[in-house]
Amino acid sequence: MISIMSKRLELFNGAFSRKLAKGAAVFRQGDRVQSMYLVRSGAVALERPMADGVPLTLHTATANMALAEASLFAETYHCDAVVRSDAEVASLPRPAFLDAIQRRPDAALSLIETYAKEVQAQRARIEILRRRRVADRLDAWLELHDEPPKGEWISVAEQIGVSPPALYRELARRRG
Repeated sequence: MISIMSKRLELFNGAFSRKLAKGAAVFRQGDRVQSMYLVRSGAVALERPMADGVPLTLHTATANMALAEASLFAETYHCDAVVRSDAEVASLPRPAFLDAIQRRPDAALSLIETYAKEVQAQRARIEILRRRRVADRLDAWLELHDEPPKGEWISVAEQIGVSPPALYRELARRRG
């Protein structure tokens, strides 16, 4: 049986794809929304430039994840999409995407399911970020996820909003 998730991916069959190197921008804050995007491989972060010069990462899309789906009904993007690791990104013009989901209720349901899961994940992230201490943030993250593979702790630091050195100090304290 084909999963409902694959229905969402089918919307991008035949879509134009391009390979982008780390650091490249898919789009920038203020650009007009003209397409919907799917990250086929690699990672693309949605970042909002902040006054202090340090971008705030709102979300990181990886393989088979939509990118900036919240912008579907916006005129312009509210953030930058920056490639974090070499990526392949498919794009589908917004009118074609909207037409496709109207013709494919199964794909529309798949999108709703995906977006509902993303809302749940963002709510969990908010709860983690509300905690003050690194130890408390790490405990909350570990309650929701398995321990990451070796070498991936740096992504945990980003997800819980702490610097990698602060996370590594906490991990060393626990292994102590």
